[in-house]
Amino acid sequence: MTQLHISSSPHIHTKKTTTSIMLDVIIALLPATIAGFLIFGLKALSVVMMCIAVCVLSEFIFNKIVKKEDTTSDLSAVVTGLLLGLNLPADTPLWQAAVGSIFAIVVVKSIFGGIGCNLVNPAITARVFMLIAFTSLAKPSFPVDSVATATPLVDLSAGKNPDLLELFLGNVGGAIGETSKLALLIGGIYLICRKVISPVMPLSYIGTVFVFTFLVKDFSLTAALYQILSGGLFIGAFFMATDYVTSPATDKGRLIFGIGAGVITVLIRLWGAYPEGVSFAILFMNILNPYVNVWSRRRLFGRDR
Repeated sequence: MTQLHISSSPHIHTKKTTTSIMLDVIIALLPATIAGFLIFGLKALSVVMMCIAVCVLSEFIFNKIVKKEDTTSDLSAVVTGLLLGLNLPADTPLWQAAVGSIFAIVVVKSIFGGIGCNLVNPAITARVFMLIAFTSLAKPSFPVDSVATATPLVDLSAGKNPDLLELFLGNVGGAIGETSKLALLIGGIYLICRKVISPVMPLSYIGTVFVFTFLVKDFSLTAALYQILSGGLFIGAFFMATDYVTSPATDKGRLIFGIGAGVITVLIRLWGAYPEGVSFAILFMNILNPYVNVWSRRRLFGRDR
């Protein structure tokens, strides 16, 4: 009898494999990774490499301990480490980056059964864990050729307006991979062209932040542009909210998810205790995702529910 092979969800008939999808994500993140190194220097490289190495090693050791097949070759651990590293300041102590990476792989991903079984995005959840556990992460890094000041979101909350071109190119303070919107946009377009992600999620997420800010800021187009070009909105919208396992399977569900994440992001940014709300918004919508899937599922022919 031929052995039956069961892969992780989603179960869609396609020639793409988990490894090929993860490789596409890695390629798409290369512009933001390179931009981060150019903006923040070699210290950014050490943080990102530490996260990748510890994520891969953690998955390998966990699988050995529980006697599971090695899954590091599917590159999902590399993607988790890369995303986590790009979401951290370049000044993050390496031991903290290692702790966050272990938490992402062991606690968030592997204990729940590995890829396809995790309830929330490992990189996002690890970042939220680190924000709560380590106060040093509240101090962002700044470009190597600039004077350390406040981040764009902090400036906005204080009534100061950063330069829009600087925000787009990324020569501002923040996490390693979140500052250059140009680099993230290039990567996002690559994923859409490769049909790895649907444009519905990032467009609805970014669009909601833009429209909601425009409405609550007295119809200020400038204020809305500042909000979408500041912080981690682009990396969250294109690379983390679109995670196959923790996001809806239909375009209707992706629209609901994106709008919900956008509203929560603006609420936290404008009236919450944190200047940034992307990580918390995506994590919250990850938790609601099973319900979003139910609300947005396609009705079967011949059934009324």
